[in-house]
Amino acid sequence: MGDLTHFNEEGRAKMVDIGEKAETVRTAIAHSSIKVNEVIYDKITSNSMKKGDVLAVAQVAGIMASKKTSDIIPMCHPIMLTSVDISFEWKLTDSDHILQITATAKTKGSTGVEMEALTAASACALTVYDMCKAVDKGMIIGETYLIEKTGGKNGDFKRTE
Repeated sequence: MGDLTHFNEEGRAKMVDIGEKAETVRTAIAHSSIKVNEVIYDKITSNSMKKGDVLAVAQVAGIMASKKTSDIIPMCHPIMLTSVDISFEWKLTDSDHILQITATAKTKGSTGVEMEALTAASACALTVYDMCKAVDKGMIIGETYLIEKTGGKNGDFKRTE
């Protein structure tokens, strides 16, 4: 593991200087999920939720959130995203209806896009919750984590589980 670089000599928070870092193509893929009941699953998949197309709104919310990451995460640099893509997949069992969310962010720059991908995935899950809470407030937002990232001086990362 690398050293924590977000602290100055006094032990106080600082924004890392990326001025000397090389610009490279960087990607990050993040995951989140939300478990809903069968009624919500049916309403989302039939596009009959009163507030509108839940997945379309969640997708736009994720993209918008990724672009605002530096506004809400204090030490993140504002970056120029070259691409943000969100995909959804249902994982169904006899008792569970889980919406799997995958967010991919890309840039060409001096800092990574992990936080932008994680923010996008999180915002998608939160938006689904917001749009469906009138039906059931018992939804559960699941683990959110980085799947993989490429580019930068620290190299690539790929989750192995």
